[in-house]
Amino acid sequence: MDKTLIPFAMQDVPRYTSYPTAVQFQPDFSGRTADDWLVALDPEATLSVYVHIPFCQQLCWYCGCNTSVPNSYDRAARYVDYLVRDIRRSAALFGGKKGRVTHLHFGGGTPTYLDDMHIAEIVDAIDKGFGLASGGEMALESDPRTLTRERAKVLAGIGFNRISFGVQDFAAPVQMKINRIQTYGLVAASTEFLREAGFTSINFDLMYGLPAQTVESVARTAQQAAGLKPERISVFGYAHVPWFKKHQKMINDAELPGITQRYNQARTIEAELAASGYAAIGLDHFALPEDALSAAARTHTLRRNFQGYTTDVSDALLSFGASAIGEFPQGFVQSARDTLDWSQKIDRNESPVTRGLATTPEDRMRAEVIERLMCDLTVDPGAIAQKHGFAADTFADIGQKLEDAAAAGIARIDQGRISVPPEHRLFLRTVAAVFDKHFVSAPNRHAKAV
Repeated sequence: MDKTLIPFAMQDVPRYTSYPTAVQFQPDFSGRTADDWLVALDPEATLSVYVHIPFCQQLCWYCGCNTSVPNSYDRAARYVDYLVRDIRRSAALFGGKKGRVTHLHFGGGTPTYLDDMHIAEIVDAIDKGFGLASGGEMALESDPRTLTRERAKVLAGIGFNRISFGVQDFAAPVQMKINRIQTYGLVAASTEFLREAGFTSINFDLMYGLPAQTVESVARTAQQAAGLKPERISVFGYAHVPWFKKHQKMINDAELPGITQRYNQARTIEAELAASGYAAIGLDHFALPEDALSAAARTHTLRRNFQGYTTDVSDALLSFGASAIGEFPQGFVQSARDTLDWSQKIDRNESPVTRGLATTPEDRMRAEVIERLMCDLTVDPGAIAQKHGFAADTFADIGQKLEDAAAAGIARIDQGRISVPPEHRLFLRTVAAVFDKHFVSAPNRHAKAV
């Protein structure tokens, strides 16, 4: 790793799955406002729906998600009851055309912690309340350690056609350090079950920066993962935040790779996946050339939202479940993180939203600039500013702000167009941050750039 890159790699910067980022969401945001935004949706609006399931059978020590391990399944069953009630309450407010849900995504936690009956009940409530579009994407995250051939068939029968596995690393020493034991053979078998059942898209999540990882181990994992031919592979850097996620204290700080090692691991994974025929997508996704994500990248129609890179171009993202984040044309909403607070609001027949942000025209303009840079690795900010009714010289100071980044080679400036060279895609967030009017550099607020 070139030493000139180290200061940029060490920066704490947002992931930019939204703009403004969730850090800017306001507390005590009115649930009534969220309901008003739902009512105000264009009747012809296309919808995306996100459902959050905050449960796992076992807690992985690297995890940064909003999840827990219930003492009994009864807790999950009660959660589903509240979830369905909130879906029905929201559907009663919705006056749009039915059958316009083009994307449905179950995240967590581990959505397949729920039994098939409860998963089907949630899907049915969404279909009856909002209407699933024919041929739409239905995706969920799953734990390959709990997937059987029969369960894969049932999930496909419910309508799911895309799934994501948390693989992270196939090396046994790494798995032991992060409390996630799953052999290559187990993941290979689960992948085969999904193919047999008719799933058309499989995603693997890999990580770098974990304890006991080396360049050699991540290279081997990347080769093994690519050998199973999932349509998509996501590669994330481990964010060590034990002050925020207490279970991460089980990971010894002294065993974590340093910044240069993290960088080398990330670049090694990228090289191995490229050698296996995967196209690099944006910051941290990879896809087979024939996959829809690759096509979107080629045609500059790729999008980025809370689920990462996507082909989803829906007009609104409806969200259900504790901590779930939704997006409307007017701004963002987030449900209460605490399941008790969340359920009590539903008991009162109220929106469980407790945080949110009404965006301004400038926010929406800057959001497009950042999204295009994160998706295309290049953007003409002046042209986007004009498109939104702002002056062409709105970003006249960007060259000065990117002076150091340009000198280091991670940013290029050509007649107002800003680009990040593909070999420096890991620094996309660092460059995007100069367009973030709200961003204030603060230790431990965001993940490291690398």
